[in-house]
Amino acid sequence: MQSMEESKFRIFLVITGLLLFSIFVIGLFALATSPLEVVSLTLAYTSGLSMIVLPCTLPAVLVIVPLSLGRGYRRGFIMALLFGLGLTITIAAYGVAMAYLGKILYLDQATLIMWLVAGIAAYVFGLSELGLLHWNVPSYTGPPPGTIQQRGDYLKALGMGLLLGNAGIGCPNPAFYVLLTYIAGSGSLITGASLGLIHGIGRATPLVALSILAILGVNATGLVLAERERIQGAIGWGLVGWAALVIPKGYLFGHAFWEESVFHKIWNGLVHSTLGAKIAESVEVEKALGDLPVHDPWLLYGPWAFMALLVALPVLWNYYYQLKAKKEVRAYAKQVANSA
Repeated sequence: MQSMEESKFRIFLVITGLLLFSIFVIGLFALATSPLEVVSLTLAYTSGLSMIVLPCTLPAVLVIVPLSLGRGYRRGFIMALLFGLGLTITIAAYGVAMAYLGKILYLDQATLIMWLVAGIAAYVFGLSELGLLHWNVPSYTGPPPGTIQQRGDYLKALGMGLLLGNAGIGCPNPAFYVLLTYIAGSGSLITGASLGLIHGIGRATPLVALSILAILGVNATGLVLAERERIQGAIGWGLVGWAALVIPKGYLFGHAFWEESVFHKIWNGLVHSTLGAKIAESVEVEKALGDLPVHDPWLLYGPWAFMALLVALPVLWNYYYQLKAKKEVRAYAKQVANSA
């Protein structure tokens, strides 16, 4: 009976994934071929869809996909939905804030702290997945440990979604910028909330679709059971790598180093050449938002050294644990041999 239910749910995921990807492709085409002068719920949704391909918001994929892997079909899908819900709530809140304040200039400064918190949280999650950090749960009477773990996964996904809803505020494409300026000029909290909500749902759509694809791929091949430790390690290193990229973008250095990097420029150039100027990030838009050129070598190159340090620390930590484990195994084997 359980296998039959899993089979039905797998079919549901396949259909849902195909539907979401179809909506994503159609939405991008509609945005690329439609005028930006008229702000509507359709523009709010399609501009949200387009944010996934931008180099400033693409890293969101690198956190939700690892989070939802190896959890089973249902739990992974629910985690993807909760991540999308958290993201949508934050974007709706930004819409309300912009409508209330009546401006968007320098609004992205507030998001730097959220980037930092999200990065630190992902780093801690990654270290725990790698077994480098251990949580000592006190004794209790209540739900079984599996339920506790499940709730923890759900809260983790929702929390990361809430923190990452700010992505792209400081480097939007023209479509998102038109939406932001319209909300700021409307002065209506309802307009800001509704357009922000629909835009957030648009952002969540491709993220949920990609998570479904990853969940189906890993679970369908039986890798969860056969290679659980390796999958858990991949999830851990994925979160650590993502955190190493995001933490410097927080209040420590800002995001100038990423925008000036060769990765950002090449990726945004590809988006511009394939999807058009309406979807790619725009220098003019960033200037309008108050971004100024950065020439400080510390802000441009310091983050890369800090990033390398964040990756090197768990690598060396893990290597130390492996050496320690090998020594303990050898000592135990020697003890057994001597007692025989």
